[in-house]
Amino acid sequence: MLPPPDSEFDRYAASYGELDREPTREWFAGADFFHKRKIDVLLAMLAALGRPAHALDWLDFGCGQGHLLKLGAGRFSSSAGCDVSQEMLSACRGLDVRLQTDPGAAPYPDASFDLITAVCVYHHVPPPDRPGLTREITRLLRPNGMFALIEHNPFNPMTQLVVKRSPVDENAILLTAGEAAGLLRSAGLTATPANYFLYVPAALFGMLGRIESSLKRVPLGGQYIQIGVKRGN
Repeated sequence: MLPPPDSEFDRYAASYGELDREPTREWFAGADFFHKRKIDVLLAMLAALGRPAHALDWLDFGCGQGHLLKLGAGRFSSSAGCDVSQEMLSACRGLDVRLQTDPGAAPYPDASFDLITAVCVYHHVPPPDRPGLTREITRLLRPNGMFALIEHNPFNPMTQLVVKRSPVDENAILLTAGEAAGLLRSAGLTATPANYFLYVPAALFGMLGRIESSLKRVPLGGQYIQIGVKRGN
């Protein structure tokens, strides 16, 4: 089963920022940089797919304290979030968020969104529960809707070190981009090629950002984004 709504992230919520400050991660970049890179990579992929953000109704599934939603505010036609932790959601004041009372089900009707993101959510989900969760997310997509799964890359040694040291990732089981693509396909989605990012520390990104972009197909970046498209009319 998925963890119950009153599980570990309710306990972590009050001190989540401190718990997430692993030294290697902090050397690479602060939390703001990591969140900004995610939204920038997502927007770039949407543009490459011919799906501008301003035309999309977006759900951030497992939104936590709403960091990505805050960065995406005003960029989408509408923005919403859901999470299993009421305590994490308490930091989402002013955002359109809902509590998941059932961790395996989203509190929205069928075909509600054009885009759904799950950012560093799946490594907290037991592998046997991942296919069912992916089908549930797919249920929420409109025809031609997109599910963007962003995860830690287990092939990156620094990522492995950070996850091993992080209290919030104590029970994490990382998944490769290939495994993510398999989950998307098993739910009936068409998987696009994964993009890898977070090769370059924040202090050097201004100078070397273009190099990072050129490496997006090389499976060594700290994280990756894998998009699945729900084909249909």
